[in-house]
Amino acid sequence: MTASHQRLEAAAAALMVLLCCCWGLNQVAVKLANHGISPVMQAGIRSIGSAILVFGWMAWRRVPLFERDGSLGWGIAVGLLFAGEFVFLYWGLVFGGASRTVLFLYMAPFTVAIGAHLFVPGERLTQVKILGLLSAFAGLFVAFGDALRLPGGNELFGDTLSFAGGVLWGMTTVMVKATRLIRINPAKTLLYQLAVSAVVLPLVSLAFGERGIVDLSVPVVGALAFQIVLVSFASYLTWFWLMTRYPASSLSAFTMLTPLFGLLAGWQLLGEPITAALLVAMGLVVCGIYLVNRPAAPVAAPAPAGD
Repeated sequence: MTASHQRLEAAAAALMVLLCCCWGLNQVAVKLANHGISPVMQAGIRSIGSAILVFGWMAWRRVPLFERDGSLGWGIAVGLLFAGEFVFLYWGLVFGGASRTVLFLYMAPFTVAIGAHLFVPGERLTQVKILGLLSAFAGLFVAFGDALRLPGGNELFGDTLSFAGGVLWGMTTVMVKATRLIRINPAKTLLYQLAVSAVVLPLVSLAFGERGIVDLSVPVVGALAFQIVLVSFASYLTWFWLMTRYPASSLSAFTMLTPLFGLLAGWQLLGEPITAALLVAMGLVVCGIYLVNRPAAPVAAPAPAGD
């Protein structure tokens, strides 16, 4: 389905800001729930709950689930990438802060830009996008350098795990864009990711010897419910709905707000320190996200020949 509006309406823009706020808060929710549920098991429970909700929504909307569209193999593959992303992300939040994690997780748009250039016809890197990539990688160097100056070394390990999660997230998006998954209903693609990870992540948790569920306090349950209902279910379906009505370039520009919301949430809700280096790194990454998602200037039509 193609976008039916060429420009964002005020309500759609406000909805995108709300979605970015929700995604920025997600890292805080994961870190809170880590106090009562082991990281990978938490990710698995999130996928199980969200998969049930998405399945129910698709059944209610009568979205075809079992038609033979040739997507099963790619669906399993993208689900495995999705599961790997959350292994790295949830363990990254054990060692690093939410403010830093959201910065490294949002390497995903740059992975998408490079992967799409290689594998998606018509999505080439331009000079502006390359400038955005350079800005983002400069931000990475600043952030990693900041971690080296912090005591304990845990932040550096957490940053590395979060960066790996961001790369896998980007690879997931590229796989969707470059395969027949791009031609099926987006909700079915989301269900592939959730269903496969719902099976894989609990098994990985057992293989890691995690303790599993150790404390179901009110904050832990609330943080997990936030991830299941608002992030993995409601926000993703809303995002897909917006993508069917508005230009992707206009919507993607809002993603630069997500790491800013994550930075503020970690500071306000978890009391995480914000260093000058982290602010510089965030600024460079946000600038890079804007440049990578910036819509190309329209090509002017040639002037008609004179008499």
